[in-house]
Amino acid sequence: MPPFEIENLKSLKQYEGREFPATDWFVVSEDRIQKFSEVTEDFQWIHMDDERARRESPFGGAIAQGFLTLSLLSYWVKQAIQIRTGVAMTVNYGLNKVRFPLPVRSGSRVRAGVTLLSAKESARFIDVVFLIRMESQGVDGKPSTKPCCVAEWLVRYYAK
Repeated sequence: MPPFEIENLKSLKQYEGREFPATDWFVVSEDRIQKFSEVTEDFQWIHMDDERARRESPFGGAIAQGFLTLSLLSYWVKQAIQIRTGVAMTVNYGLNKVRFPLPVRSGSRVRAGVTLLSAKESARFIDVVFLIRMESQGVDGKPSTKPCCVAEWLVRYYAK
């Protein structure tokens, strides 16, 4: 689904409280989990050894790192909205809250719903808080009963 288009940075404030359409599904492959492990030095067996994770973990198989799931935030926002003009630069400004209520199994599909909680304007930039609620669909095709990640993400959009 194409992103929701917002004409310009100045008009962002009028969308406070708006939930944008859900993003497309994204597969969290075993290969992606392995590469993320290499970058972050997180080689815990629950991510790297599917057989052992099936036998010994409560998750039924290998799972993605929570930080891998979280690192998709910028991807989700780009999937959800596009600000057509007025943005010189976008900066990750931090997080208020992050929770991982359910693990993401290797091979699962995930998508996100994005809500613009607030937009605070200043002369050079606009500080935005997005609520991002990610859901997963397991390898078996069944949707999750709870979100796999819920995060309040702070983004600073610098004006042109």
